[in-house]
Order: sequence, then C-alpha cells, then structure tokens
Amino acid sequence: MKKSLATIGVLAAAALALSGCSDSAADPESSPSDADAGSGELTTVRVAALPIAETGALWAAMDEGIFEEHGLEIEVVPAQGGANAIPALLSGDIEFAIGQPFGPIRADLQDLGVTIVGNYANSLTEGTDVNAVVALADSGITRPADLAGKKVSVNTLGAAGDLTIRKAVQDDGGDPSTIEFVEVAFPDVPAQLEAGTMDAAWAPDPFRGIIVGGGGTSVVAPYQATIPGLTVLTNITTQALLDEDPDLVASYSAAMTEALEWASDNEEAVRAAIATNLEIPEEAAAGITLPTFTWDLADAGIEDLGALAVEFEYIETEPDYGRLIQQQ
Repeated sequence: MKKSLATIGVLAAAALALSGCSDSAADPESSPSDADAGSGELTTVRVAALPIAETGALWAAMDEGIFEEHGLEIEVVPAQGGANAIPALLSGDIEFAIGQPFGPIRADLQDLGVTIVGNYANSLTEGTDVNAVVALADSGITRPADLAGKKVSVNTLGAAGDLTIRKAVQDDGGDPSTIEFVEVAFPDVPAQLEAGTMDAAWAPDPFRGIIVGGGGTSVVAPYQATIPGLTVLTNITTQALLDEDPDLVASYSAAMTEALEWASDNEEAVRAAIATNLEIPEEAAAGITLPTFTWDLADAGIEDLGALAVEFEYIETEPDYGRLIQQQ
C-alpha cells in the first residue's frame, strides 16, 4: 500500500502547479478593468481554488465554455484553504476565492470587508460523505473517540475541519481538548500518514479514497456527524469589489450559478475534469463521491458553524451574518 499511496499522492500534489498554469491562458498581469465590455473581449477573473475533487465542477464548466458565455476568462490560482486566500483577496491579487466559510467568519469579526456571495458545494446528509477523517488500518483508530490524544491533520488550522472533528469526538465520549491538530496540505496526506507524522488525517476525495481504497479506515465524516449538509466550499470576495464593480460580481455570480447547475447534471464531465486536473486514473475519478453543487446559500449551515465555533471558543462572538452573507 505504501508505494501506491505515496505515488498517487505525489501525482495529486503536482496538480497544485498544474492548476496554476494550465487552467487559463490569460495574461496574469491583466485585470477586470482591462476588458472592454462592448468589444467582445473576455474579462480575466482570478479565482483561488483548492486542488481537490470538488473543484472538478469549476474545471469542467471552464472546459464547457460557460464562463466565456458570460464574458469571463477564469484564471485558477492554487490555494490551500479559504482562510489562506483572504490576504490575496484583500490585496487585489485575486477577485474571488472558493473556500471554506470559516476564514470569512474570522475576517468579518475583524471587520476586513470579506463577504460570501454564493455557495459552491454542500456536503451530503447521509451515506458516504465528501470528506472524512481517515487512518491507516494498523492505527487502532476506528471511531471518533479514538482520536482523543492523537495527532490529526487538517488543511487549515482553526477552521471547519478541526472544529467539527472536535464536536464529533466530544459527542462520541472522547476529550477533544487532547487532540493535537497539525496543518498538512491535502495532497500530502497519503505520504505523511505512511511516514507516521500524524495518526489520522481529515481529507476530501480523492485523498480520502486513496487511503480507504488502500485498506485504511474512514473514522468519521465530521460535517455529516455534526452539521449534516454543511457547505464544503463557498464563493468569497470583498465588499470593496461588490461596491466598486457590481457588474463583474453579477457576471461571475450568473456564470457560477449556471456552472454549478450544469455540473450537477453532468457528473461524467466533472469526473473527467477531475481525472485530468488531478492526474489520477479515470477509474479512480469514477469512484469519487461528489458533493451537492449549488450557488444557493439557504441550506449552507454557516450560522450553525458560527454557533459551534463560539461553543468551542474558536471565536468570542458570532459574526454579523447580514454583512458576511450576501447572496448574489
């Protein structure tokens, strides 16, 4: 198993560089203001996204030409998490980020002018979920309470991953305060688990599937166990962009709405895009659990996440949801 996990993990890690250089031929020096709306030229929009299976909807919609139909050319910028993309949003290096909502929650509490303008994908309320805490077969970890006292990786510390894991462990009778969380990028999970640098890891597909398919254990799907259907990824931007270029935000929102609806009806195309962009076999992509792709934030569970964050003292108070969540 070691050879297969490490090899596939390295190939998936290479997608970080791939997604930054091959998703768009756009000139990185261009900006939305460079395009003439009446000239037929495309407006370049830089979007931070993670190299995970969920991004397949974006990649596939780009290949389908949906964004071009709305006058946009998407340049995908690799990211490790929503929180990590926020500095790039605030500096204007990117216009949008597709990431977890916890980064924007923290940003709102600091009055940084970050807003969630749309959903992207929700986790599943039942069955195999899109992410899980996984461990190797010989770890002895089989249930959430077993994670107490263990070292567990997440892609971004202090966010929805470790928060929901703590809640799941508590609900199973374990002491969540004894878990040592470490930050590990998703593509590095298979190799790092084998190397023994952590006892378990929280990971989405295809990395969850790599571990479980290699004989490992799916310990718990923390989103499903705590806030069923919780959003996996949201679309994030700044209040400044909303105020200064509402037409761009409207175009992006319309394009993303269509893209996510199309992705929901074209799973084969999404899986093909995953296989290509993450450099994994088509048969592996065929077995990936896909989320519920949607632009609608109505059932995203963001307020439940904020309340849970207060309960576990991740934050002192909940954000101003009216300012944070601005469905477009």
